[in-house]
Amino acid sequence: MQWKPDIPRWRQVYVALEQRIADGTYAPGDRLPGILETAAEFGIGEVTARRVLRELRAAGLAYMEPGIGTFVARLPEPPSSGHGA
Repeated sequence: MQWKPDIPRWRQVYVALEQRIADGTYAPGDRLPGILETAAEFGIGEVTARRVLRELRAAGLAYMEPGIGTFVARLPEPPSSGHGA
C-alpha cells in the first residue's frame, strides 16, 4: 500500500476495508480479517489494526462476535425511489 503522509495510517486502512465492503469483496456476514491478519497485510501495528476494526464497528459497517471475530454488518436498504401503490 502506498501511504499518504498527510492521512493517518489507520484511516487509510479503514478506507481500504470500507471499499472492500462496498465492492462486495466482503459481503454481509463475512468474517473480516482479525487484528493480526490486518496488521500483517497492511504492515501496521496491532494497536492500529485494532483501531481500524473498532472504527468499522462504530460506523455500523461491522459487528463483533466475542471470541469469534468481526463480521460485515447487513447495511440497511436505501430508500425506494419509486412511488408506492
